[in-house]
Amino acid sequence: MTMLAHDRCCDEIAHQVGLLRSVVTSGPDLSGTVPTCPDWSLEDLVRHTGGALRWVEFIVRTRAQEEVAEARVPHIEGPAARGDAAVLDAWLAESGERVVAALREAGPDTEVWAWAGIRSTGFWARRMTHEITVHRADATLAAGLPYEVAPDVAADAIGEWLQIVEYVQRTQPHDAASELRGPGRSIHLHATDTEPGLDAEWLVELTEGGVTWRRGHETATVALRGPLTAVMLAFYRRLPLEAPELKVLGDRRLLEFWLERATFG
Repeated sequence: MTMLAHDRCCDEIAHQVGLLRSVVTSGPDLSGTVPTCPDWSLEDLVRHTGGALRWVEFIVRTRAQEEVAEARVPHIEGPAARGDAAVLDAWLAESGERVVAALREAGPDTEVWAWAGIRSTGFWARRMTHEITVHRADATLAAGLPYEVAPDVAADAIGEWLQIVEYVQRTQPHDAASELRGPGRSIHLHATDTEPGLDAEWLVELTEGGVTWRRGHETATVALRGPLTAVMLAFYRRLPLEAPELKVLGDRRLLEFWLERATFG
């Protein structure tokens, strides 16, 4: 399976914004803490997500060739008043509409500044797809609502994260991800509920030269098995390894070591 196409990403951003809006308008306590992001309230989380969409919209629309300071982006912080779900919802809706329109107009191959070595609007379409997909998980878990995501999106979220970890290791040698280097250790991710064509298995190898990975079913030092959405959420540290739908086989400490250090953003 290849990564998500640009148009598919644009469609999914619009879809995820709609789902996040439904959380905002479902009557949750906007001031309540988000368990998976304990420094944020639910409203903080929504403002962060909408602000990221507006920041990317500005980069894409202006064809920025260098990093854009947040202070340059209009309305990035959201409504002045806090605690008003209707106003927050309207701002989030506009944020989503603007970024999707900018990404569709630009197409996938327009050169713009980006931070992971891929200077294209296609990078931002994919990055925002998974930014909002994962933060919607944070919001739905905080609100006590069920969470689902399309299999192709969940699988691509894992692949994108692995690519970013590779990039961080190459470019930020003093980052925590550098501690993942070393011979003879590997992690196997195995989604148990997908069609074979999705190829939802990954082997991650921790080598002296850095992290490498490929798709496929292979023996590893530790394996994480379960439904694809649960595997994706656990790999993004949104679901504990103790969750009943997950199974860890082999060296659990290695998987915990990975989850502590394979971070970005």
